[in-house]
Parts: sequence; C-alpha cells; structure tokens
Amino acid sequence: MGILIGFVVIFGCVLGGYMAMGGHLDVLMQPWELVIIGGAGVGTFLIANPLSTVKDAGRATMEAIKGAVPKEQDYLEVLGVLHSLMRELKTKSRNEVEAHIDNPEESAIFQAYPTVLKNKDLTNFICDYCRIIIIGNARPFEIEALMDEEIHTIRHDKLKSYHALTTVGDAFPALGIVAAVLGVIKAMGAIDQSPEILGGLVGAALVGTFLGIFLNYAVVAPIAAKIKVVREKKNRLYIIVKQTLLAYMNGSLPQVALEFGRKTISAYDRPTIDAVEQSTLNMGGEASKKAA
Repeated sequence: MGILIGFVVIFGCVLGGYMAMGGHLDVLMQPWELVIIGGAGVGTFLIANPLSTVKDAGRATMEAIKGAVPKEQDYLEVLGVLHSLMRELKTKSRNEVEAHIDNPEESAIFQAYPTVLKNKDLTNFICDYCRIIIIGNARPFEIEALMDEEIHTIRHDKLKSYHALTTVGDAFPALGIVAAVLGVIKAMGAIDQSPEILGGLVGAALVGTFLGIFLNYAVVAPIAAKIKVVREKKNRLYIIVKQTLLAYMNGSLPQVALEFGRKTISAYDRPTIDAVEQSTLNMGGEASKKAA
C-alpha cells in the first residue's frame, strides 16, 4: 500500500507541477523513447543475471508491493515451534524427536504452526540444527559459527534481486542519454524544417533524459530499497532461531531460551513476554496433544 501511495504522490507532484508551470502533457508522451530506455534496461537485466535471479526479482517486487514483512503472529509462530521442539528435546527420546524433524510436513508440532511450515527454507533451517543438537557432539560456539555462515549465505542469496535491480536502475540515466542522443540525431535530420517542428523534435529528444533519470530515482531505486527492507526483515527469522537454539544449547530452559530469541526482534515488531507465553501455552498445548 505504501508503494502505491508513494507512486500517486510522485506522479501527481511531478506531472502536476509540470502542468502548473504551463507544460503540456502531450509533449511528454514519447512512447518510442520509453521503448528505447525500457527495452535496453530489460535487455541488460536479462544479460547480467541468471534466470533464477530474474524470477526472484519478480517475486521480490510483489513482496515489496504487498509489504510482505513478518508480522507479530509470524514471530509468535517461530517462537512457538522452537518452544515445542525444545520441550521435546528435553523430555522425549531421540527417536521421538527425530520423527518431527525428519518429516516436518507430518509432524503435529509443525502442523500447529502453518506459517512456519509454509516457509520451507526456515523449516529446513530449524530441523537441520535440531538434528545437530540431537547428535550431541557439536559445541555451541561451533554451531554458532556454522549458523552465522549459513545466515550470511541466505542473506546474500535473498538480496541478489535487490543488487540486480539497483544496478539496472543506475544504468537508466545513461540509457536516457542514449535515447536523447538518438532523438537529437533525428532532429538534426530535420534541420531544414521550421523552428516549430525542430523545437518539437528537440523537446522529444530531451524527454529521453528525463525518463532515464525519473525511472531510476523515482521508480526502480525506491522499489529496490523496499525489497531490501522486506528481505532483511524476513532474514530476521533465522536470527531468532539461531539465538534461541544457542541459548538452549548453553543450558537455558526452553522458556528462557525464547527470551533470547525474542530480544533479537525489532522493538517496533517485538511481541510482549505475555504474548509469547500465552501463545506458547495455547499452541504448544495443542501440538502436544496431537503429538501424543
């Protein structure tokens, strides 16, 4: 919603201000200038990036438009599934716990937290490190180093679309100059025409420079920045898992370990201790009943 409102403000102020100065919108209607700039931008984007990044850029753009950042309920579900798993690790046998992490889709614990189960990457992350805890040979500082490296890799992969869009956005002003130069070349071909015709051609050429700068700073760059914000917040879920499981490995009780994870959430989004406790009691109880 914020992106749509922002675009309304941008286009309203830019076009409205131009018209208020006495400009005519029909002068800005230069579709072939847009084809040159947009086509060159899309082409370079396809050349520079693998197909997986191109597809992910589309997904990331939709996430940015929808503002698909984790909400309080998402954080509560992550903390809830960790609490249930830590209780199982503390009270149940190895075989019983392995049944949950080897096949999370059929696990009563994960089924009680559908948002977590839907996030396959996060579910695998949780299960992998719970499996390492069960094995029992790794020391906490070794697990922490491994988690840091994996989280860094995940972040790098998730921000590829951000870097790709930023790069192509930075190229738009130069591509706008290309379109403007082509327009000037066209105008020079009509140098013998009247000043009115020649002026129109030169004005059309300058629209290319305007479009290139506008597309970068008012369209692509803001969307790329929003993508980074959304992906960074989603990556925070892995930090929560890391801090919670490390606290448990260092001897904290499950409820105390949750507090280590809760504290890594931004203060603007962080659920209260009471909300976490109430959520773990309600959802955890249901999961335990199903597991039994």
